[in-house]
Amino acid sequence: MNKGFTLIETLVAISLLAVAIVAPMSLVAQSLSSAYYARDQVTAFNLAQEGIEAVRAVRDGNILANALNNAGVGLLAGIPIGQDFTIDARETLASDAIQTCATNPCPPLQTDGTLYGYADGDRSNQSRDPNWTNTNFTRTLTATYAGPAGVNGGHDEIRVAVTVTWITRGSQRRSFTIYENMYRWVNDGAAAD
Repeated sequence: MNKGFTLIETLVAISLLAVAIVAPMSLVAQSLSSAYYARDQVTAFNLAQEGIEAVRAVRDGNILANALNNAGVGLLAGIPIGQDFTIDARETLASDAIQTCATNPCPPLQTDGTLYGYADGDRSNQSRDPNWTNTNFTRTLTATYAGPAGVNGGHDEIRVAVTVTWITRGSQRRSFTIYENMYRWVNDGAAAD
């Protein structure tokens, strides 16, 4: 008598093997997708926080200019109020660190593989430095006056909103916004004028 597997036994064995392989593989694929999303979310949060810190550096740079030159520069000078803008955190004391967005939405951030910013301050998506490439991240900043106007319409506080938008590997658009209120914490006379 010949011993062997019947066709039904073979099909059952193949089905069990397929289930044993497919379940862990789909779990691995889902885990990788979650890991990529978490990586992008952490990057986006750090880029948003960097935007807040860069605006703070511009404000504090105005304080330094007043202290060194007695120039009478308003602490909030150079920060566009009521319009979308980008900021290159590598150049917060440069005159072209802040650029208002001529297009909506603002252009994507670029990278050289290490830093995020805009190649040579270029926001037109036509990078002059071929080592800089566009990323999936777009950082848009908006500053508005917070609180009532003071004497002669001056303001002592602005609210900075930073929205970072990115495209996930599944081609979904994700975004979040963080806010920070910044005060005129040194009297420069601009709020009273």
